[in-house]
Amino acid sequence: MSDVTGLRELKKQATRERLAHQATVLFIEHGFDNVTIADVAAAAGVSKMTVTNYFPLKEDLVFDAYALVEDSLAAAVRARRPGESVLHGLHRQYLAALGGTYPVLTGHSSAGFARLVHESPRLRAREREIDERREEALAAALAAEDGAGDADHTRAAAAQLAAAHRVLFRLVRSLVRDGMPQDQTDRRAAAAAAVSFGLLEPALGDYLVQTA
Repeated sequence: MSDVTGLRELKKQATRERLAHQATVLFIEHGFDNVTIADVAAAAGVSKMTVTNYFPLKEDLVFDAYALVEDSLAAAVRARRPGESVLHGLHRQYLAALGGTYPVLTGHSSAGFARLVHESPRLRAREREIDERREEALAAALAAEDGAGDADHTRAAAAQLAAAHRVLFRLVRSLVRDGMPQDQTDRRAAAAAAVSFGLLEPALGDYLVQTA
């Protein structure tokens, strides 16, 4: 990549982040349905077309990191340690991410953001779509490693793991929304993770142990 191309990409990313931040502030202050793309454009000092070029869906001004979210569980599978099963790898990495170091895996956010999503049916629907694609990405990662292709057992394993994660993600969001301090939220989430992943131990405790 040339210096010019690299600089251009950095400017694009900076613009994308600025638009998403400005929009989210407006949405939190006024409500998602009460803010238009024109309002976002005016606040950011750009044209409406610029906003829609970066974010064809209004909802993705809120979920601007959706690509990272969709890949988060598959990435955790790829990053597990030698001797670690998929279940144990996901559990360990979830615990490591508590504290807000990797919010796409835990659900940490500001209280305002948590309330914004909770109060908007459109945002909740968009988040469910992202959840579905996260599960699909996880299933694809399991299938690729399992060598069985798109088999029933890889899809079933992905569904169970994604469901456990979704319960934990939404627990954190609800605690954040209610104003619980982060250290208490993390303790609650860690305890819930022990239960959620523990329930899957009989079926998936030794599934796809990392050998290398």
